[in-house]
Amino acid sequence: MPSSKKLPLSESARYCVIDAPFGKLGILTELVDGSLMLSKIDYLPAKAALSKPQNELAKEVAKQCTAYFKDPQFQFDLPMKPMGTVHQQKVWQQIREIPAGKAKTYGEVASVIKSGPRAVGTACGANPFPLITPCHRVVSAQGIGGFMKENSPGLFRQIKIWLLKHEGVL
Repeated sequence: MPSSKKLPLSESARYCVIDAPFGKLGILTELVDGSLMLSKIDYLPAKAALSKPQNELAKEVAKQCTAYFKDPQFQFDLPMKPMGTVHQQKVWQQIREIPAGKAKTYGEVASVIKSGPRAVGTACGANPFPLITPCHRVVSAQGIGGFMKENSPGLFRQIKIWLLKHEGVL
């Protein structure tokens, strides 16, 4: 009979690092209530060491990310760990509805969910699933805006620019 005891995180979670056109992606999969789910995607610098996916879900995440890098219209279909506050979930749901090749301002997203632009930006910065919940499609009314809690030029802003160019927004 299968054991119902929970596996320690070290046994139930697996992290891998794959190549991306702008650097590397870290992918964390985790057993959640008996189901394997994606629990985080990290944008990493190009110098990060690669590590192979250790389970079928991580392999599928890597495959779908590669498909997106070839075709920005690719639609992700992955089991994601439920996360975030009610407000964050509202923001992330709105962002998932922005099609590739389009962008909305923080204010536009905020008006739909009856929130404020800064609160939308904060929720974007807390997004555990970039690419899948494409916060890069949310921009400032005055320009590109910040990305992944970074408000000045740096790795994350360069990734946002790459993604927006890849999707034909810039």
